[in-house]
Amino acid sequence: MRRLPIYFLIDVSESMVGTPIEEVQKGMRTIIQELRTDPYALETVFASVIAFAGKARMLSPLEELYKFYPPEFQIGGGTSLGAGLDALMDDIDRRVQKTTPNNKGDWKPIVFLFTDGNPTDNYQAAFKRWNEKYRRRCNLVAVSIGDEVNILTLGQLTDNVLLLKETDQESFRQFFKWVTASIKTSSVSVSEQASDEIKLAPTDGIKLEKADLKKAREEMPRGKADENFAVLHARCQNTKKDYLIKFARRLVPYGDGPGFRSATFGLIGSYPIDGEAYKALSAGGESKINTSKLEGCPSCPCCGNDVGAIICTCGKMFCMSSKQEKVRCPWCGAEGYVGRGGGGGGIDISRGLG
Repeated sequence: MRRLPIYFLIDVSESMVGTPIEEVQKGMRTIIQELRTDPYALETVFASVIAFAGKARMLSPLEELYKFYPPEFQIGGGTSLGAGLDALMDDIDRRVQKTTPNNKGDWKPIVFLFTDGNPTDNYQAAFKRWNEKYRRRCNLVAVSIGDEVNILTLGQLTDNVLLLKETDQESFRQFFKWVTASIKTSSVSVSEQASDEIKLAPTDGIKLEKADLKKAREEMPRGKADENFAVLHARCQNTKKDYLIKFARRLVPYGDGPGFRSATFGLIGSYPIDGEAYKALSAGGESKINTSKLEGCPSCPCCGNDVGAIICTCGKMFCMSSKQEKVRCPWCGAEGYVGRGGGGGGIDISRGLG
């Protein structure tokens, strides 16, 4: 039987914490449930999920639909798109059957790449490998979640770059409905027409548009960290559980000159994470950000303390109650009283790679 391999290459970096990763989790369950009701998809589709943050991990090997169960997604530090792409290509080599003189192999794999940030690793070698050996053998659809992704980076991999700029629940619901319809249409195409070119469903009525790569003139700055977000790693003083504090970059008026704006980071929220899984998925390394650029103080999502961002002398962050006089750092165990920083310049603290 000729299979139609469907790969989901999913960004689980820090900037995906909160609503984006929750909606992807729900969306994956919806896709599989819907595809199991379609006779063409049930006969041909084999699905796989690869997640990438600072590192890449195979979460679900290529499996037929009735045996496939969507995995649980964990968050990691960094956006190593190159590592994710290498993991994808390695698995294609291992599991996708090639056509031989005596047997027809699998249909051309379809890859859905979901990402909301820019690569933080040295991805050029992986991109070169993809374009030289895999681009013609696969159908890649790259989906930019939000409006902070450099579409020209994704455009180096495929002409099918789609923009999901709205990230509310309804937009995600419609988007995953579109993904499901595209897979169903492609499964019919291979079954009835023996064509292995992807058949994308119409995008009418949903907030999804194809990127105009010709109009994208300038790439966004590529630093070590993803400059669209600032994500801080903290630990609950009471439960000893880890959480992430997420800020998004925004431009605010600066000075008296017309059009002068300064970049700051506004608080989005704080989110509990699995500390061990986060460590395992992170590439290591960190960047710095000055606290003067951060606006808003979160509460602790683990215990409810009203102050979720206290900095210990060890450099780590944790939570406390504003009524506490004495605190104990859950990272290093140091005890003491909370002081107030002097001056208005702020201090440099560690942030994740995003």
